[in-house]
Amino acid sequence: MNLKRLAVLAAVAGISVLSVTTAQAADVMVDGKGEVPYVIDGSKVVARSGSGLCWRTGYWSPAAASTAMAGEFPAGCACDGDIVPKDKCEAPKPVAAAPAPAPMPAPAPAPAPMPAPKPVSLGATAQFDFDKSVLKPEGKAAIDRDVINRMGGLSSIKSVTVSGHSDRIGNAQYNQKLSEKRAEVVKSYLIGQGVDASLIETFGYGKTQPVPGVTCGKMSRKKLIECLGPNRRAVVDVKGMSN
Repeated sequence: MNLKRLAVLAAVAGISVLSVTTAQAADVMVDGKGEVPYVIDGSKVVARSGSGLCWRTGYWSPAAASTAMAGEFPAGCACDGDIVPKDKCEAPKPVAAAPAPAPMPAPAPAPAPMPAPKPVSLGATAQFDFDKSVLKPEGKAAIDRDVINRMGGLSSIKSVTVSGHSDRIGNAQYNQKLSEKRAEVVKSYLIGQGVDASLIETFGYGKTQPVPGVTCGKMSRKKLIECLGPNRRAVVDVKGMSN
């Protein structure tokens, strides 16, 4: 239907061009299709009177005013706001934006590399009385402190060596046997403290390896026995690895 025909119909119907709207700040656009309740011009704008009121056509009715489109809102909201349902004139509520995805957790830090094993040597010396192979309390304490208590910190044990020694008093054959006995006594003590017997080797060196620096010249037998005391010993040597 063209604009001329719409104007004629409006005149014939004798429809008043009264409008009850209050908001006329801008021109109201309509689509111009079908039976439009308002007169529109060639620019598809609702025609208004000199006082700014909307011109109605013969197709105008309250229901038609509610469905006349103008952009995002019905034209009826601008021209007949008092009869158009309020919900049709409300601005559409903005759609809430989807929440941003939670950030990905940071990757766990790589574990620190394990330290390389280090070779470790443990040692203890137990001294014996003259011509004896009995392990004294002081010797046991030294082995416990310097060997047994520290072996638990090793990641592995390679070997346990016990070497027995004697002083120079007496013949070589006797001192050899005495040094071997001393080594065996210490071995038995180590086994009793939980050391694996298969790891322990014993050696007797008689009087062939005196302690460096122990030099006892000509003196009485009693003083000589006392002076040579450091040579009457058994030495424990542990080889292992520690992290």
